[in-house]
Amino acid sequence: MRLAVSTSLLGLLVVAGCSSLPNTDPLNVDVAGIESLPGEGLELRLAVSVRIQNPNDVAVEYTGTALSLEVNGRDLASGVSDAAGTVPRYGETVLTIPVTISALNMVRQVLGFANAGEQKQVAYRVRGKLEGGWFGTRRFTDEGTFDLAAPAPSAEL
Repeated sequence: MRLAVSTSLLGLLVVAGCSSLPNTDPLNVDVAGIESLPGEGLELRLAVSVRIQNPNDVAVEYTGTALSLEVNGRDLASGVSDAAGTVPRYGETVLTIPVTISALNMVRQVLGFANAGEQKQVAYRVRGKLEGGWFGTRRFTDEGTFDLAAPAPSAEL
């Protein structure tokens, strides 16, 4: 009998706790820039800047971040940062995360492009998370394409 009452009370507490959690919209994330960093050995290092917009009425505090980058469905780079901060309510911030491209991932990408022929677009996906504790971790994704063939400049006389 005690077990049934304890289990029922525990269930009610869990339901009440979950109902008090805020209903939040996902973060909007866009790649804002990519710059090269000094590499080590056969690795290539990049600083990936992401603009994170918070469309919620509650600030998002984070104590670290992780990021992975895929190009044409293949892993390209990954990185982490222990930087802490806050994305303000109805605000935005730009985070810069150092990522590493291993020699093996570079070879896979080169072979992929060589086998693709005259590929005109490159698909990318950025996945990451802002670490905020047990219930505060927020995951994000951004994906899209960019053109390889830039239009030729017109020459007018």
